[in-house]
Amino acid sequence: MTKKVVVGLSGGVDSSVAAYLLKKEGYEVIGVTMLTWQEREADGSELTMVKDARAVAERLGIEYHVVDFREEFKKHVMDYFVEEYLQGRTPNPCVVCNRYVKWEALLSRCKEFGAEYVATGHYARIDKLPNGRYAIRNSITAAKDQTYALYNLKQEQLAHTIMPIGAYHKEEVRTMAEEIGLNVAQKKDSMEVCFIPDDDYAAFIEAQAGERVSLPGNFVSVTGKVLGQHKGITHYTIGQRKGLGIALGAPAFVVEIRPETNEVVLGTNEDVFTTTLYANQLNAMAIPEFANGMELVAKIRYSHAGTACRVYKTGEDEIRCEFLEPVRAVTPGQAVVFYTGEYVAGGGRIIR
Repeated sequence: MTKKVVVGLSGGVDSSVAAYLLKKEGYEVIGVTMLTWQEREADGSELTMVKDARAVAERLGIEYHVVDFREEFKKHVMDYFVEEYLQGRTPNPCVVCNRYVKWEALLSRCKEFGAEYVATGHYARIDKLPNGRYAIRNSITAAKDQTYALYNLKQEQLAHTIMPIGAYHKEEVRTMAEEIGLNVAQKKDSMEVCFIPDDDYAAFIEAQAGERVSLPGNFVSVTGKVLGQHKGITHYTIGQRKGLGIALGAPAFVVEIRPETNEVVLGTNEDVFTTTLYANQLNAMAIPEFANGMELVAKIRYSHAGTACRVYKTGEDEIRCEFLEPVRAVTPGQAVVFYTGEYVAGGGRIIR
């Protein structure tokens, strides 16, 4: 019996080639485009991603559907994004979107289509390990590796997921798309925060937060001295240097954001380095649980190459991570993702 797979078609080259590869392997492929934050383009026309995805589905000869996930996306991604900034944290919307929208919501729709698997165009691989657990594995191309944003997926989700693109380089994917005549072969990669196309996070937060919008407050030094006034804590993130709107005669960096006192702490570049972080909302993946003294490699942001560390349990759902060398700009709200070799061991949300 032919296995059915639902492929999340974003209208980009990666998901399109993922659908092609799965059909080539003999799967019955169903393409699904998820409406997340908009239904139409600004001029009222059909979304470009929907038109592109539909054209890909027609070219590949696969079934195609557009599914409305805007309610789920607003609840789990947009509302979360605003709330985190109001609390002085810097969120990672891709992590929660992957867990609660692209996987949880899409997997729930699989049953309607009679499908057993979902597939995406992420640059990552999935293996079942000797310990019986499923784990995300690095893609073969470090330049495009997307494992960091996938650490929060659960075992049940991984057991029903296929990621065919992780075995290829981007150039190979574009070449395949060209060879089979896909209209998206040279389409540019999508932006990171899709629902803020102009990258003005503060304006978006102000529009969404209404009366809860952050107010101006004090810039203070690491010793507590008032240095000037900031525009509102939602305008800043840890490690930021540019756009502070204050001249101190020497480079200043955001060291800490204090929502309880509405203060933004400024210091030197050296003040931004630390060897310790704490994280909660943990998800163990390649390992069954985090154990005291476990040696891993941690990434504290998507672009971080990774730093060796040891982890220690400090609560039922909290760990302390001790880095073997200082890391820069540990940012509350961001993910810390732990690796054991090529595999994602697990991760959590940085709290301090």
